[in-house]
Amino acid sequence: MSRLTDLLASVKAKNPSLGADLDKEFKALTSRLPFGLNFERHRPEAVELPLRPIRKGDKVRILPARGVIKKSDQHLWQVKSVNKKKKTADLELLRNTNPEIKTVAIDDLVVVAEFRDTIFPGLMSTGGAERGGDKPYHTVINGENYHVLKALTYTHRGKVDVVYIDPPYNTGAKDWKYNNNYVETDDLYRHSKWLAFMERRLLIARDLLNPASSVLIVTIDEKEYLRLGLLLEQTFPDGDIQMVSSMINQAGSSRPGSFSRTDEYLFFVKFGQSAVKALPLEKEWMSGRGNTRRMGLYWNELMRTGPGARREDSPNLFFPIYISLNAQTFHSVGEPVGINVDRESVKHPGGVIARWPIRSDGSEGRWRVSSEGIRGLLKEGHIRLGKPRGESTTIQYISRGEVEKVNNGTFTVTERRIDGSIEVNAVEYIPTVVPGTQWNIKSHDSSVNGALLNRALLPGRRFPFPKSLYAVEDALRFFVAGNLDAIVLDFFAGSGTTAHAVARLNKQDDGRRQCISVTNNEVAIEEQKALREKGLRPGDSDWEQLGICDYITKPRIRAAITGETPDGSPIQGDYKFTDEFPMAEGLNENAEFFTLTYEARDAVHHNLAYSRIAALLWLRAGARGRRIEKLPEDGWAVADTYGLLTDMDKATPFVHALKTAQNLLIAYIVTDDDRRFQAIARRLSKGVEPVRLYESYLINFSFANGE
Repeated sequence: MSRLTDLLASVKAKNPSLGADLDKEFKALTSRLPFGLNFERHRPEAVELPLRPIRKGDKVRILPARGVIKKSDQHLWQVKSVNKKKKTADLELLRNTNPEIKTVAIDDLVVVAEFRDTIFPGLMSTGGAERGGDKPYHTVINGENYHVLKALTYTHRGKVDVVYIDPPYNTGAKDWKYNNNYVETDDLYRHSKWLAFMERRLLIARDLLNPASSVLIVTIDEKEYLRLGLLLEQTFPDGDIQMVSSMINQAGSSRPGSFSRTDEYLFFVKFGQSAVKALPLEKEWMSGRGNTRRMGLYWNELMRTGPGARREDSPNLFFPIYISLNAQTFHSVGEPVGINVDRESVKHPGGVIARWPIRSDGSEGRWRVSSEGIRGLLKEGHIRLGKPRGESTTIQYISRGEVEKVNNGTFTVTERRIDGSIEVNAVEYIPTVVPGTQWNIKSHDSSVNGALLNRALLPGRRFPFPKSLYAVEDALRFFVAGNLDAIVLDFFAGSGTTAHAVARLNKQDDGRRQCISVTNNEVAIEEQKALREKGLRPGDSDWEQLGICDYITKPRIRAAITGETPDGSPIQGDYKFTDEFPMAEGLNENAEFFTLTYEARDAVHHNLAYSRIAALLWLRAGARGRRIEKLPEDGWAVADTYGLLTDMDKATPFVHALKTAQNLLIAYIVTDDDRRFQAIARRLSKGVEPVRLYESYLINFSFANGE
């Protein structure tokens, strides 16, 4: 290593730029894990931004002439100046030992952003749907998902409850791009590129997830599940990871010379206190567990079995329970016996049987419930004796879940047995359980409940391999049931299934959950050739209208909410499973659609880009109610969940208005004077977060965008 260090120092002295690049690669190699997943990260991703206006200092590519099918020249140029009158730009070739200068028409250029570049994002509204009253808004953001994730570090850092993603499966069938090139089967770096692509996004997702309690759900197939599992372990060392196999195609997808594919995999990465919730599940969820419909209460054995069932494992749970000589009634409950006390030396009341927790092999075990807890069970009739067998008489009790079924009226107490335990009426019901890791669920068939359902919502519009709506709904339900205000993020939103599923979950329990859906506006590969032959390019309206976000994602979410197809016709068909009703009824939800914009730092700093920053401020405050769209003429304004102060001399009426407002979360204060900001912040009501603009925004992205 010392020899390499000396050589690097020599190169740096002669060629600082080359030396810096070599040093970076050297550090990357020396930091690699001796065990685990190693892959190349040497090429930064880059994305073309056809809707971004050309500015001085931009990195650009030169587009081929209209009508030419070949892709753009991949060399990067820097814009040295822009001639607005002539609509041209002077360019200098980047990363080339031979300087080259040329002038090119602005129309023939496309801005390129590398993922080590600093960006300053904004959002431009492009429509939506409103049927949800005062509910929060679901949002759909059209943009490169890496950059949108960066934008969300300002609005949702540590706030997201669930991330659900269905990323590219890296099949080699031109299903995703890396550095503007489709990654194909014969690419020697296919897996390395995919891992770098995923890692960059997962690292940002880690910052967005709520560390106290949240879950990341990732779907994948056999092409990358092994690498994905290792990547998740390395990226989330504090996460609890489990993988589920889910049947998605009962008929199977045939593959020459191989078994047909019928399932895929879901990785669940849980953080903090997050846990799978027990839910009422139908029989098909419980393969191998018998009939799930029960006719009465479920009584548990009081004596512990399995691991940790010995006396020494929990000495305080080793004590006698006294029952009558005929073993039909309870007498009393003894006290715990010390670990070193021989049970034979314990004195008992007269005329009773001492029932100890003795295991079938004669060894000393323990009870599941404390002595005080058992006294409570006796009082309520929630513990009972089995068939009289003297000192071996079985004792059973009902758990809190079963007690709740009695309390909520699922069962009605009809009488009490001789031992004081309750008897209930026989009712057929679906028990609350946690399923296993093999899901063979009819509703999860993607061909029927993905493709066909999408066809009903968007007649004539095709989207390849959409997820089953009910599969996504079920995966989410295990974590958001009971969390009516959960925030769900999907940054590979595709056709918009996740937002649709969240909206259906809200209908089922009157929830106010919101989904943030992120997708680009890529046009399907089979359509691109025909469009280019017509002289069209990305950025042209006739091209963009066929992109996935504008053609599929936004129309689907709008259709699900309104109950109407894009041409205004009622959607044909009914929702099935869990909650059945006509799709034409729609859903009482709100949604707004945005396109990511790229702002100039100075424009933001000088308060000249507020109209593009406005939606970010609204998102950070919960995406509810009215938005302050432009700088207020009075120097301040208050919306439903946040306020904005732009004139420091109007601080008094602003603070007064905040104190009388309800549901206020944030006060945005535009000032360069930290002392004045702190003075106003001290006057705010408890619970209102003061945020200094534009310092908080600029600092967030200045430090968050480098790679």
